[in-house]
Amino acid sequence: MTPQAETDESALLVFGCPEVPVQAAIGLYLAGRLAEDGYDVLCAGNASVLGLLRVSDWRQHYIGKTIDLDRCIGELAERKRNAALCVVFAHNDAGVSYAATVRHLLPNARLLLIIFGRIAEELAAGVEFPCEKVVEKAVHNPGKLKIGIDEVFGWRASTS
Repeated sequence: MTPQAETDESALLVFGCPEVPVQAAIGLYLAGRLAEDGYDVLCAGNASVLGLLRVSDWRQHYIGKTIDLDRCIGELAERKRNAALCVVFAHNDAGVSYAATVRHLLPNARLLLIIFGRIAEELAAGVEFPCEKVVEKAVHNPGKLKIGIDEVFGWRASTS
């Protein structure tokens, strides 16, 4: 794959370790909404998280293309892969580190860091690179994360 193989409509979703249940639900939602908006969505993660997403979406309505996270980072570093939009899910330091790596490798991409879990606010305070953020202490209930994501992408209906 060449850098030109990915269009400006490409979106990369980077999933972290699947210990926090809310990640799968919000990831399925986001993949579906982005695809509906015309993005070519690629989901990157480890075997566990990709397995959970595939089983949850067994008819592939929301999750289409997937790639191993380490392979994806390698392809980004080699300039074999590109994305106009990158969304990174983080509930620990490793997730924030992946977001920093993506920011370095895709300096012109729109980067959204979704920080969730019990230490979400603490993690968000340590982010020292430019990105948009949605931060919620969500562990099991994706409702507030969904609202934040909808606001970032302009999907939330006007209340005026």
